[in-house]
Amino acid sequence: MKSISMSKLRASMFRVFREIEESGEELIVTHHKRPVLRIQPINRKNGVDDVFGTIQGKVIYGEDINVPTTDEWPEP
Repeated sequence: MKSISMSKLRASMFRVFREIEESGEELIVTHHKRPVLRIQPINRKNGVDDVFGTIQGKVIYGEDINVPTTDEWPEP
């Protein structure tokens, strides 16, 4: 995990923020060599294409997926 001193962060804050946003890595801010802050990017939610894009069009259904079924559920 990367770290930066508070004084160096102050001098180049916007550049550092852009780097964090692009890399997705956390950054520890130190004050007199002691960690005092952790800066991390906000994780964006993945879209459907991001999650299922690699299997899209490859799934085979043996029956109509819209028909309800109770075969798998035990009787109460």
